[in-house]
Amino acid sequence: MLVTCDKNVPGDPVWSGVIGRALVPYYRQLLPKLSIFAQSDDEIEVEDDTLSNKKIMINIGQYVMETLEILEMEGGQDAFVNIKYFVAT
Repeated sequence: MLVTCDKNVPGDPVWSGVIGRALVPYYRQLLPKLSIFAQSDDEIEVEDDTLSNKKIMINIGQYVMETLEILEMEGGQDAFVNIKYFVAT
């Protein structure tokens, strides 16, 4: 689900800042689930492109950590505090 959502969010910095701040109130629901996968070394196969049907392997732990770093940068001070509380890094 996270990979699918990430593909659908525009890469525009304005969008990422808005989305990051908008998700802060939901961190209590999101972060405990993400922390489960943050230390994982498992890989999943996902479609790279719907037109070519290519498959790529993604390391779940690395992908979650990258997502948390983006949320930390874009969510402001409240995001930083919540992430550090819920996810051991």
